[in-house]
Amino acid sequence: MMATTHALVGLALVAPIAVVAPDVAAPLAAGAIVGGIAPDLDLLFTHRRTFHFPVLGAGPAAAAMIGATIVSTPAAVGLAAFLTVAWVHAVTDVVGGGAGFDPWTNPIDRAVFDHWHGQWIRPRRWIRYDGAPEDAALGALLAIPALVVFDGPVRPLVALGLLFSVGYALVRRRLPSWIDE
Repeated sequence: MMATTHALVGLALVAPIAVVAPDVAAPLAAGAIVGGIAPDLDLLFTHRRTFHFPVLGAGPAAAAMIGATIVSTPAAVGLAAFLTVAWVHAVTDVVGGGAGFDPWTNPIDRAVFDHWHGQWIRPRRWIRYDGAPEDAALGALLAIPALVVFDGPVRPLVALGLLFSVGYALVRRRLPSWIDE
């Protein structure tokens, strides 16, 4: 999935909490957006292995959520959102295609690395590749809660993310040939 879709998954996850506790909506949104994008910084290293923790990420996420429940400071809530959404990012990479740049011609059977078991989890390919039409559609659907619940700078960020996602989806299949030229 696209990083923007992961960020929108995160915003959709924290939106109900922001409705109940609007005083922490900003740190929830910030944590969700950054947590949705941050794992993909491992593109610079071993993608979907270096910063993706589909199994080991559950512990820190749960601890941060418990901590934010006990100490409901904006920092604790933002950290809980960040760690939880980063973990969900790693888990949801399993539903996509492999980490390859052109998975339609060179399918890779490695979705995300499971550090606990020391092996790659195979992709389910429900979303065939990042930037697939179903990826953009999922992002658009998940943007709805964020657009309804959050205000301030979150709405324009969501709109910009959707614009980027649709644009990327329109050119995604052509990218490998453009880069090879």
